[in-house]
Amino acid sequence: MVKLIVGGKGSGKTKRLVDDLNLQAQNPEANIILLVRGDRLHEYVRHPIRVIDMSEYPVNNYDELLAFIAGLDAKDFDISHVYIDSISKVANVDDEEALAKFLPALEGFSKEKNFEVEIMYSVEPEELDERIKAYV
Repeated sequence: MVKLIVGGKGSGKTKRLVDDLNLQAQNPEANIILLVRGDRLHEYVRHPIRVIDMSEYPVNNYDELLAFIAGLDAKDFDISHVYIDSISKVANVDDEEALAKFLPALEGFSKEKNFEVEIMYSVEPEELDERIKAYV
């Protein structure tokens, strides 16, 4: 399952992300990965959450991001949740058309591998492409 959390800057997306991350981290069975660009969230999330700073990896589009997530799954086959803070920053590209193609591919992969995905996307809901709205 892929869930998209949208809203403009200052709309509370990050607080919602951190709260959900920390709630999921209370489950000892959870294996949680957080993809971010930079280290701004390290101090807010609980220890068992694996925080990956994407600025350390050569990911420059949504296809490469999907391959990166597949690589994580290949190494760590029991992932339960993947969170992506600021999808455009993590993928290092701001292309809504590419995002509209990425989301169903990611959803198919996450269903096959049995993990949930929650993505933060900074855009006003009324500005979304209809293909992307389906994930909100």
